[in-house]
Amino acid sequence: MTGAWVLAAAVLLALGFGLYRRALDGRLRAAPAAAGGLDAARLGRPIGDAATFVQFSSEVCAPCRVTAKVLGEVSAASSGVTHIEIDAAQRLDLVSELGITRTPTVLVLDADGVERHRMVGAPRRPDVLQALRALSPTEAEK
Repeated sequence: MTGAWVLAAAVLLALGFGLYRRALDGRLRAAPAAAGGLDAARLGRPIGDAATFVQFSSEVCAPCRVTAKVLGEVSAASSGVTHIEIDAAQRLDLVSELGITRTPTVLVLDADGVERHRMVGAPRRPDVLQALRALSPTEAEK
């Protein structure tokens, strides 16, 4: 009988954790305070004139492919917006410096390369558009 209680508790704990993660994944959060911005030299590609999505991914990450598709569509439809995808395993220096703990993580940079927002997990399209509107209402896709 004790085994059944332990099993029930484990299932409830796993269910609660799963629901918690689902609720938070991909949500737009204010960026942590940063000392400086990121530039083309550090990212390996030029940043956008209005905004830049910097996506940290890994090869085996299924949500990373969905994230790349959403960010690619939004950046293609919005002038001055660039999407840069970085393999987290290849850029451990940036991963450590920026506090990236899982993939996908998307940093939303302003025109100066300063991180303004962060999304951990696969972002929803409305959250991506909200991040753009927060940076520049005229540049966001309508």
